Amino acid sequence: MITTVTLNAAIDKTYTVSSFEMNRVLRIGQMIAVAGGKGVNVARVARTLGEPVTAAGFAAGFNGQFIRQGLDAEGIGHDFIEVPGESRLCLTVLDAQNGTQTELLEPGPEIPLPNLEELKSKIASLAAASTHVCFSGSLPAGCPADLYAELIRLAQHAGASAVLDASGDALAAGLEARPLLIKPNEHEIERLLGRAASSDDDLAVCLRQLMGLGIRHVIVSLGGRGALAGSDGHLRRVQLPPVAAVNPVGSGDAMVAGMVTAIRRGYGDADMVRFGAACGSANALHAQAGAVTMEEVERLYREIRVTDY
Repeated sequence: MITTVTLNAAIDKTYTVSSFEMNRVLRIGQMIAVAGGKGVNVARVARTLGEPVTAAGFAAGFNGQFIRQGLDAEGIGHDFIEVPGESRLCLTVLDAQNGTQTELLEPGPEIPLPNLEELKSKIASLAAASTHVCFSGSLPAGCPADLYAELIRLAQHAGASAVLDASGDALAAGLEARPLLIKPNEHEIERLLGRAASSDDDLAVCLRQLMGLGIRHVIVSLGGRGALAGSDGHLRRVQLPPVAAVNPVGSGDAMVAGMVTAIRRGYGDADMVRFGAACGSANALHAQAGAVTMEEVERLYREIRVTDY
């Protein structure tokens, strides 16, 4: 089983408008509302790929009920801890005319200390039944910056491999626990290492430095330019085919789901990152975050190129 952990779960609501202009009343052409948050997106894609998965984390209030009911409707197993307050609402506005997306993200509830202790027990229990535990997204208020590091160690102690897709202080602290895989973007790499990476060669140096810490897989997403991937000290470039992107939100989560699925299925390192990139690109073809089809993934997998760097 794959367990995904979303500490700041959300209702992801996507609006499509003909043109997003300020100081106007806008009529929504299309609206999608689903259970969301980065780890929930990972769970959704992993299930589409045919993997057994459980989505865990915190949920609160009426929005938390919507999240659970939405996962039930999609057939995605879940084990969320109820906390006081209200789970957040995250809005994405897609401007069809200009091809832009604007995100409005609420902060979410503050997590009381007793619920943090409950979370640690929950992660240890779920990890014991999992091959991989994926920790994704921001830390809500009330969570210490080193929480991911502690949870990663708990998962590892229970026998699971840990994946971390976070940013800022949560990512920096989480590296201390040496997760199996991390997926920062180039700006997060610069923050982690305290220096500018003005070229792919600079990024390559950064990847080698992070792998030198004991992190087996380091994937740096470069948007439309693909990705740089490091595994066991070996660097690869990922080149994507052109796609008619609708909404890139959630593509990084889909990539994580694809890579963990590939690892579970015994893919080699190059094919692992290729499969992850195919899932990320397939996600961008949909208005909803965390939505892929196997037909799209298989087609893109054949078209993506992974070469030695």
